[in-house]
Amino acid sequence: MDVVEIDAASNRGVEEIRDIRDKVKFAPTEVRQKVYIIDEVHMLTTEAFNALLKTLEEPPGHVMFILATTEPHKIPATIISRCQRFDFRRVPLEEQVSRLDYVCRQENVDVQHEALQYIARLSQGGMRDALSLLDQIASFSGGKVTYDDVVAMTGGVAADHFEKLSEMIRNRQIGGALQLVDELLQGGKSPDKCVESLMHYFRDLLLIKMVPDSSTSTERILDPAKFSQTAASFSREELFAAIEVLNRYHGEMKYSSQPQILFEIAIMKLCHPAVAEQELAQPAEQASSARNSQGEDWSVLKRKVEQLEHALSKLSASPQAVASPQAAAPAAGTFGVKRSGGTIRKSSIKLDPFVRQQEAPLFKQALSKWSQILAQVKEQKITVHAWLVDGEPVSLADDTLLLAFKSAMHRETTEKPANKQLIEQVMQQVLGHPIQLAAVMNKEWKEALEEEPESAEEMTLEPEQAKAQQQPWIDEAIQLFGEDLVKIKKE
Repeated sequence: MDVVEIDAASNRGVEEIRDIRDKVKFAPTEVRQKVYIIDEVHMLTTEAFNALLKTLEEPPGHVMFILATTEPHKIPATIISRCQRFDFRRVPLEEQVSRLDYVCRQENVDVQHEALQYIARLSQGGMRDALSLLDQIASFSGGKVTYDDVVAMTGGVAADHFEKLSEMIRNRQIGGALQLVDELLQGGKSPDKCVESLMHYFRDLLLIKMVPDSSTSTERILDPAKFSQTAASFSREELFAAIEVLNRYHGEMKYSSQPQILFEIAIMKLCHPAVAEQELAQPAEQASSARNSQGEDWSVLKRKVEQLEHALSKLSASPQAVASPQAAAPAAGTFGVKRSGGTIRKSSIKLDPFVRQQEAPLFKQALSKWSQILAQVKEQKITVHAWLVDGEPVSLADDTLLLAFKSAMHRETTEKPANKQLIEQVMQQVLGHPIQLAAVMNKEWKEALEEEPESAEEMTLEPEQAKAQQQPWIDEAIQLFGEDLVKIKKE
């Protein structure tokens, strides 16, 4: 009654914490302090932590909170700063075996020492799991626990099976090894569990071969002398290769519908170490060939760049490459993308109409819905959106939207027929009528804007000035034939 345990995984809301906050006011009835144990406390919601914070800041003197978790990094810093932290460690195998033996003697359970070692290894340092497993096996075996009972109940594989299997692998007896594998599978053993246990077995052989005096290399081994004899019959390279092959196929079994076939293939490859070593060497060879290929590609690319630079230097030094100022100047009202070596542009676009239509209502409508256009383009094809997002709408004239790009690559890719068609379809859906797309470099658009005041000045001549510029014979023609029939053409 005075010790309350709460599972935060199923009671993670703010209402449960408020209920605790209301009950902490009451004093304990049997012991000196009332204890609240909140297991898996990291599962609480943010609101629940906030509700608990005030109680942790000023807890009653008769209340103690124990917050248990396996992921302390998920607990808010405001909670951690108001608690004392105690990190639990795994119980060593020897201490677990000693404690399990003590419990068996107190409960009058006859148990083999090898069985206790196997239970301790399965619990992986958790004393509670070891005691629970011992209790289940003792109830099943009727007061006498043997090593075979533990292996049978836990679904494991006895060490003598692996000893036979390793001997057949060493002697290249594929038929006997596959027959033993079939016996294990017929006995109800799962293929992934067998591969995992076999991988641990070869790991123990490797450790006892490389570090024979280490205590960590023998704590999982029931018979160190026999293990040492088996380890001596394998080379280090064979053990390393066996572990790598088993680890690879153990990972593939998780996604395979026929794991027993992968188990058999792994055993057959272990019986042919040359095949296993060749397979393991393939990734390294592929990586090496990839590096060599990258090096060759880089050399070819570097050589081509040097050739282009040499050709450009010759071209710039020749007299024919020096163009006159009139030839170098772009035509009025057109634009090009300038790069080191000339102007590249597939077609010319008259910018004068776009400069005059910057304040057009249709352009303002397109500008207000540009983000919507980008979003729909992204939904249909994200790669087109990646190129289009670099462009900025600057004007709309003659049902053509003009975009100014900072990058020539983005402009050229956007103007590809397939990409351009997709963008124009989206603009028609959003704006409600057909709109074509045109692209220009940002630098050329700014130059066109700077030239605009001069052209505007020429277009806004006063009537008197325009009339003064006309030739006298034009006035005579107008008086003779009439203003409607006279048309002036400039050569």
